[in-house]
Amino acid sequence: MRYPGRRDVRKEPQVTTEKRRPPAGAAVLRDDITTAIRRALMRELAAVGYGRLSIEAVARRAGVSKTAIYRRWSSKLDLVLDIVAAAAHGKIPALDTGSLRGDLALLFQVVAHALRHPLASQIIPDLLAEAARNPTIDQTLQQVLRARQQDIGGRLIRLAVERGELPPDSDPDAAIDLIVGPLYWRLAIARLPLTDSYLDALVESVVAGLGAQRDVPRPRARPVAG
Repeated sequence: MRYPGRRDVRKEPQVTTEKRRPPAGAAVLRDDITTAIRRALMRELAAVGYGRLSIEAVARRAGVSKTAIYRRWSSKLDLVLDIVAAAAHGKIPALDTGSLRGDLALLFQVVAHALRHPLASQIIPDLLAEAARNPTIDQTLQQVLRARQQDIGGRLIRLAVERGELPPDSDPDAAIDLIVGPLYWRLAIARLPLTDSYLDALVESVVAGLGAQRDVPRPRARPVAG
C-alpha cells in the first residue's frame, strides 16, 4: 500500500562512488609476457613461415603456456596480424631536411635499416606470398601498409610542393608508388641487398621520375630589429 507523499524507494537505483574492483580470478595480462610472446612469434615466423607456424611452438620459444597466448589473441592469424599492424606503425623520424632529395635519402636509409634486419628480410617475403592465399592477411597488409605509406609519403610530397620543388597538381598516390615500390621489389622479388650506392641512385631516379625542380633553398628568417 502506498501513501501520498512517500517515495517508492524500491524502484530507485542506488548511487555509489565506491570504485569497482575487477572480479575475483580475472586474468591480469603482464606486459613482459606479451613482449616475450611477440618476440617469440617473430623468430618462429622467420624460421618456419606462416604456413608451419603454430601456437605451441611460439609458446615454447616464449617460455609460456598456450593459455597465455590465447588470453591475448584468439588464433595464430590474430597474433600475426597484430604484429604486422604494430610494426607498420613504428616510429619514423620527421622527414623535413629542407629538400626533396634530403627527405628521400633519410626515408630510404630508415626503411633500408629496418628491412636489412634478418627477421624482416625473412618474414616480409613470406607474408607477401601468404597474402596471395589468405584474403584476411592480404586485406590487413593492404590496409596497414597503404595507410602508412600514404601518411609518410603524403607528407614528403606535400613538403616538396610547399618548397616549389614539385608542381601543386602532383599526384600523391603515383608519387608514393614510385617512392616505395622499388624498395619492396628489391627486397621481396629480386632479393638483392639495399646497398648505399643503390639507395643513392634510387634517390636521383625518384627525383627525376617525379619531375622535381632543383633543390629550392628555404628563405632564411630575417633578424628582428631591436
